[in-house]
Amino acid sequence: MKIKILKSAQADLLGGYRFYERQKKELGNYFLDSLNSDIESLKIYAGIHSIHFGRYYRLLSKRFPFAIYYRIEENEIRVYAVLDCRRDPAWIRKRLGH
Repeated sequence: MKIKILKSAQADLLGGYRFYERQKKELGNYFLDSLNSDIESLKIYAGIHSIHFGRYYRLLSKRFPFAIYYRIEENEIRVYAVLDCRRDPAWIRKRLGH
């Protein structure tokens, strides 16, 4: 199955990159590599994750406190958001449109 990372999720990844790069040089690159690896795993594991907010599957990252929110639509995996799990749950709900 094809994976499509929507612009909203790309912006989330860039924000995470910038945050971790400010913490330590090259940590931002490690963050992107790790999250991209998690996203690529959806080619095998899409659809097995728990459903949140009634419509999104949520994959928890293996190395960072981030969650990948995705849906399977028209034979395609669409990544809608990549969000920091440390955020206020109300903010996450609002960000996902609920």
